Amino acid sequence: MTEAVSLNHNLTPYFKDLSQAKDSKELKKHPLYQKVYPEIEAVLRGYETGSFASPAPAKPFYRAVTWNIERGIEFEGILHTLQNHPILKDADILFIPETDVGMVRSANRNVARELAEALKLYYYFVPTYLNLCKGNGTEDHFEGDNTLAIHGNAILSRYPLKDFHNIPLHNAKDKFKGKEKRLGSQQAMACTVVLPQGEMRAICAHLDAHSSKRHRRDQMRTIMNYVDRLPQLPALFGGDLNTTTYNSRSAFWMIFGFWVRVAMGVRRVIAKVYPYPDRLFEKGLFKTFGKHGFNYLDWNEDGVCTLHYHVADLKKIKNLRDLVPNWCFKFIDWACAKNEGRCSFKIDWFAAKKLSLVHETDRFPGSSIAPVSPKVVSKLQYQGRDCSDHDAIVADFRLSEAI
Repeated sequence: MTEAVSLNHNLTPYFKDLSQAKDSKELKKHPLYQKVYPEIEAVLRGYETGSFASPAPAKPFYRAVTWNIERGIEFEGILHTLQNHPILKDADILFIPETDVGMVRSANRNVARELAEALKLYYYFVPTYLNLCKGNGTEDHFEGDNTLAIHGNAILSRYPLKDFHNIPLHNAKDKFKGKEKRLGSQQAMACTVVLPQGEMRAICAHLDAHSSKRHRRDQMRTIMNYVDRLPQLPALFGGDLNTTTYNSRSAFWMIFGFWVRVAMGVRRVIAKVYPYPDRLFEKGLFKTFGKHGFNYLDWNEDGVCTLHYHVADLKKIKNLRDLVPNWCFKFIDWACAKNEGRCSFKIDWFAAKKLSLVHETDRFPGSSIAPVSPKVVSKLQYQGRDCSDHDAIVADFRLSEAI
């Protein structure tokens, strides 16, 4: 278990010099990096927790939400949605990949802590990267400078959290060879949620975006193997698995995969492959869930995607240009035109072990909220702006099997 340390640091003045390294190998030889390495590691292997919650009563069932909030850039919209949406406002546990601490793109907020404070929740935040720049794509254009420049993942809860575990994951590619230079790697996180009826484990992860199918599978194996070594509890996994079906470690493999899918039939792939990554391209990752006793099939709305691309969305196109050469976009546009310019992927998921799933047909006399079956919650906007580039997903559950 990781020791809790402060995430405050004095590294920011060194970022410009460190970012001159052309790759990680050169960076590690840099005298300045060798000098500040212990402080870098202290931040990246630390975590932050806190509580703004009051004691919460027992419920007949609990609501979990996974939502990649795109760093927390649209903070006001995210908070308004979590406070007012008819389904999301009743969330008891929130799995939130992509949260910032001290990034100018998200107004240098501590996103997880500020959400927890406003929503009166417990929170647990794990750093994944120290960003030596403002971000990728359009994020370069935010005015001002980063402060702590930390990016990571978070879990928020109405109920107490304890037993915090950071689970480091190997990088799929050298984070210093791209435009967005970063120190660190993705980390999954696990903690115990103390519900009135008993304890359960919450696990959150954001698998590498620029990675291969095999690498994503191996990252999931790392997470599951780590969790297996912990004291056994009912468990709920939520997060962004980046199950796009592509090998996106390099432009070559991305382009190669694109033409493979064109050969399969554009409309067929958009309708039958992207919404069901577990059936073909990402089968190895999802088999890992089953090998470790986790059920994902029943805990997600079947065939409904959570990330959407449109040829007119300049922000996502610009982010994609960090990986794919400009000349490729006319072919991407051509392919999407066969589906009215749209293409969607199913990349956000739940999986559970020894928990009872609740459906909208179940009845709980005396409950103040009606249960919902696992579903994707889309079109989350505030004042005409998307709150995130991802949809949220929801699942209701009971702890009865754990008692």
